[in-house]
Amino acid sequence: SAPMGIIAPAPGELGQSYEDKALVADNTEAFANAAANPVKVTAEEPVSTFSIDVDTASYAVVRSSLNAGFLPDPASVRVEEMINYFPYAYAAPEKAKAFRPSISVMPTPWNPGTRLVRIGLQGALPDGATRPALNLVFLIDTSGSMEEPNKLPLLKQSLALMLGQLHANDQVAIVAYAGSAGEVLPPTKASDKDRILNALDHLDAGGSTAGAEGLELAYKVAEGMTEKGEVSRVLLATDGDFNVGIDDPDALKTYIAAKRETGVYLSVLGFGRGNLDDATMQALAQNGNGTASYIDTLNEARKVLVDQLTGALYPIADNVKIQVEWNPAEVAEYRLIGYETRALAREDFNNDKVDAGDIGAGTQVTALYEVTAPDSPALRNDPLRYGKVAASEKGELGYLRLRSVAPGETASTLQETPILAGGEVDDDARFAAAIAGFGQLLTGGKYLGDWGWDQAIELARSGRGSDDFGYRIEAVNLMRMAAALSAK
Repeated sequence: SAPMGIIAPAPGELGQSYEDKALVADNTEAFANAAANPVKVTAEEPVSTFSIDVDTASYAVVRSSLNAGFLPDPASVRVEEMINYFPYAYAAPEKAKAFRPSISVMPTPWNPGTRLVRIGLQGALPDGATRPALNLVFLIDTSGSMEEPNKLPLLKQSLALMLGQLHANDQVAIVAYAGSAGEVLPPTKASDKDRILNALDHLDAGGSTAGAEGLELAYKVAEGMTEKGEVSRVLLATDGDFNVGIDDPDALKTYIAAKRETGVYLSVLGFGRGNLDDATMQALAQNGNGTASYIDTLNEARKVLVDQLTGALYPIADNVKIQVEWNPAEVAEYRLIGYETRALAREDFNNDKVDAGDIGAGTQVTALYEVTAPDSPALRNDPLRYGKVAASEKGELGYLRLRSVAPGETASTLQETPILAGGEVDDDARFAAAIAGFGQLLTGGKYLGDWGWDQAIELARSGRGSDDFGYRIEAVNLMRMAAALSAK
């Protein structure tokens, strides 16, 4: 739990955190998570299926907590979102392919008796000059809970940064909600920046939150802006405190799933601490074919809304699902690290009616499996008395299947590749493993044995690489802070 009396630093330079003074006193935060994936016995359950995820909100929430001087709520830690926060140097897809898988296998840092299989996906990056026009509806929470400096004021600055990245023919509209929803700015060409900035500048916080009414109006505006071949997205900016209207995540899920059929995407930007409703944000983003990000600094806003804008707004593949079939002759046990809230039933993989995540232009996705060979002393389960492993493809650890739907289409396509031992164990692989360890340490480290903070820090340092934006050294320093707080 957080220590009492945390005082917020004054907002200032890029990268300086805004922390909510109410984080301790009036904490009503709610997080969407599930128990860590267990170790699976391949002979009993050889197939692992999950929806793609490119959200990064969890890492930013963890950083916000550590920078405020306390360990994050374990429920706020989703390991896959921490891993996927960082850019990796994956090979670009071949022409006409939406994405390309990169696979590597390395000894598991925390368990010499197992191996770590890294599956990386690199999304295609179409020519920005010829991309379709974007229609953006900023759906902005102006309720009373948004008056703190790390909420509405930071939100305004963040969206202003984004405007410079839009093309002249892109369109922007603004819908605000607080008590009742209203259109603050009708659809306006992105080239008319002064008009858009003026509308943003005049937003004030006050009242309760009519989130459902705001969503309905935002979707209506987005549908009215859309012409054939264009991409339309509602960008919801909120602290997630939907206290009027649809406040149940399951009801929101049903509502957004229905709205998804209009072809309008929905992404969520979370702001502030103390009443952050991560559960609602996840329900919205996962069911609206969008992503969830948490903005705690202006530097994070630049990363999400400037550096990664194309991937955040322009989709190249919808309903992306991963399925791995493990070879019992080579892998006796396996464990998927993270993706607990994105798990799918095996039969969902071939069912295009079952929704999954989407990939934006140039986006990268990483998944890690810890696998154990049949003769390894690290096996966690006793062999079955009557079990027998059938002959399998020797040398293949498993088989990777990727299924996705092109934007605007309804039928999915399939991509397949064997998972072979080897592959280059580079800085990216080591760093991703370190972040996986970081996340697991924050949630108890059930599978890590004696491996701890010192080892995680050293592994992250060894995999830092060029680190042009400083994201990786920031993670190392966050690990050092977590180690110090854990020792208290």
